[in-house]
Amino acid sequence: MASGGLQMLGFLLAFIGWIGIIVSTAMPQWKINSYAGDNLITAQAIYEGLWMNCVTQSTGQMQCKVFDSLLKLPGNLQATRALMVASILLGLIASFVAMIGMKCMKCLEDDEVKKMRMAVLGGIIFLVSGFATLVATSWYGNVIAQEFFNPYTPVNTRFEFGPALFVGWAAASLVLLGGAFLCCSCPRKETSYPPTRPYPKSAPSAGKDYV
Repeated sequence: MASGGLQMLGFLLAFIGWIGIIVSTAMPQWKINSYAGDNLITAQAIYEGLWMNCVTQSTGQMQCKVFDSLLKLPGNLQATRALMVASILLGLIASFVAMIGMKCMKCLEDDEVKKMRMAVLGGIIFLVSGFATLVATSWYGNVIAQEFFNPYTPVNTRFEFGPALFVGWAAASLVLLGGAFLCCSCPRKETSYPPTRPYPKSAPSAGKDYV
């Protein structure tokens, strides 16, 4: 029962984290323009994501423009896109594989060993998915920090971390934690000793009775 509860907890954490990865990938607020230093507070906020950049007016109206050309994008943005999409696809595969290995599911009931291996395999794929998201978000955040502290970057073109980065970091943590729980839910193999064979009873000797 404890192993089944750990499986369920791990799957829920990983699945919620996978949804968070999808949300983070679709959000346009990966970086937001900075008002630090001598910048004047303007009536608009500029956001930039993996697929588009947006401008939000003080009235609340948002206008977004999708990036026109893929080849004109920076290399780090293309790599971040690829890692996030790969993470989403891996999370989808891991969800199906882990569901097959869950103890509450009726799949592979006849073979308990294969069922446990499917759950562990789903946890491993979740770990790879979470690690890909963690690398993508950390890489993108490192580029933002380098450009922000670069003295040659114009003040009005500096950006800070957007909400999508924090969502991605939280989602990656949940996926990694859930995948680890799925990998640890496999019960330990108990050593089984062969049954002891009873020794045959010695037949009573048919000896002669001496008087």
